[in-house]
Amino acid sequence: MKGKFITLEGPEGSGKTTVSKELVKILNESGYKVLLTREPGGVDIAEQIRNVILDKKNTKMDARTEALLYAARRQHLVEKVLPALKEGYIVLCDRFVDSSLAYQGVARNLGIDEVYNMNLFAINDVMPDKTLFFDIDYKKGLERIKVNQRETNRLDLEKSDFHKNVYEGYLTICKQYSDRIVKINADQKVEDVVQDALKEIKKILWSKII
Repeated sequence: MKGKFITLEGPEGSGKTTVSKELVKILNESGYKVLLTREPGGVDIAEQIRNVILDKKNTKMDARTEALLYAARRQHLVEKVLPALKEGYIVLCDRFVDSSLAYQGVARNLGIDEVYNMNLFAINDVMPDKTLFFDIDYKKGLERIKVNQRETNRLDLEKSDFHKNVYEGYLTICKQYSDRIVKINADQKVEDVVQDALKEIKKILWSKII
């Protein structure tokens, strides 16, 4: 793969979506080819699956929903991510396999290794070159959602303990994959978060030259 695959992770309300749009703008202005995408979603069929997974009426993550998630990930990777990487794009993806490890592996008690193994077919051994974890306390993240009046989804409606477990799960994953995941302080002004994230991305891009 000639491009760079960078994923963005974080608890609800961490600001990934806002920051990612700013990153694309800056990188494009610097002459880089950038593709911004997301999971679940990114391609038509996966977006349809996303609507099912995040529907407020879908009150639990059952086996059927789990299977849909893996199918969406596989389709998104094959149809959108891999072709862009071959064309030399920087692919910024809002969530990837680490979300499953935190949400299903830890918060839903399925086990990090177990969920990773279940994802092997979907990701086909394709892992990000770097993952930026937008670190903010889960309570502050949920408060942001209320203040910004963002439309709530099924995950937003989960109990506080669930979000606490997700956040702690992410911290565990950060330690387990410290060679790939870097923490970004998301509890600061957006422009500062953007600059911190940009610094880490530039390290990856410059490593191609060194």
